[in-house]
Amino acid sequence: MRALLCVHASLGSLALPIMTTLRTYDANERDTDEEEVVAEDHHCPDCGGSLTSDASRGETVCGDCGLVVEENEIDHGPEWRAFDSAERDQKSRVGAPTTKMMHDEGLSTNIGWQNKDANGNQLSANQREKMQRLRTWNERFRTRDHSERNLKQALGEIDRMGSALGAPESARETASVIYRRALDEGLLPGRSIEGIATAALYAAIRQANLPQTIDDMVLVSRVDEQEFTRAYRYINRELALQIGPPDPADYLTKFASAVGASDELVRRARELLETGKAANVHSGKSPVGLAAASIYAAGLLVNEELTQETVSDATDVSTVTIRDRYRELLEAASARDTATSATGGSNASA
Repeated sequence: MRALLCVHASLGSLALPIMTTLRTYDANERDTDEEEVVAEDHHCPDCGGSLTSDASRGETVCGDCGLVVEENEIDHGPEWRAFDSAERDQKSRVGAPTTKMMHDEGLSTNIGWQNKDANGNQLSANQREKMQRLRTWNERFRTRDHSERNLKQALGEIDRMGSALGAPESARETASVIYRRALDEGLLPGRSIEGIATAALYAAIRQANLPQTIDDMVLVSRVDEQEFTRAYRYINRELALQIGPPDPADYLTKFASAVGASDELVRRARELLETGKAANVHSGKSPVGLAAASIYAAGLLVNEELTQETVSDATDVSTVTIRDRYRELLEAASARDTATSATGGSNASA
């Protein structure tokens, strides 16, 4: 026992000076580092003058000699400016941005479906039952009347169809705004929610010049083509959306990708469509049929083997329509070439 106590005492006597030395060294070193940081932050390295920060330019300059010590500093403040407290409260924001794609614009509370706590642990049976009751009452409070339930169902349909079509979020946001306008102006009585929602999404797609067709909309919609097109014409007229007929050239990229066409074929097809529009061939014709016919006609001009059945299967356009329209496009192109050559010959003789 005495030997053990001696060893412990000897170790303690050896450890104390070492610990004291390390603590003194760390304190002195930390003080020295802090003094150097303060000196570097507040004094000019050239003349030793005081440094000032220019927030408007994002620079730190010396007030005596004008040396720019730092530049391109990060501004951690907001991107907006406010000149009084009311304007500051109005522009200040926290949380996720609002969106028209949700019936409450994303401002309400949403209780997640995961039965886990903040640490990721599973909830007990009593807690899971309690959370389920809270979710039920939360959903009831989020939709307080029939109009909000109507809007919630319609916006869910728009988001589902837009996701199935691959439409961008901007188009779905525009469709939500169009549906809200139709709801505010009382255009829904006598019509289905799904029909107006499909019409609103198609109107947004047409405004964005996206290559989705009526057949594509019918595939993802819960209503048939007749109800959907009737609802689209109705809201287009009542809301004065002023959406013109689609341009056949908007479908070229989609159809060319479906048949594996080359860039040269797409360019010739676009030229055929421009010539056809100049000759008024597109008047009263389906733009989808004209686009499919231009793909087939351009394939003949650039010697790419594309049959009418191949183009028909890729574009969902009948072979009869392709056969009639491609002849009209080629005739318009031939008439243009003849007129151009005649004009060139007359100019040469003159």
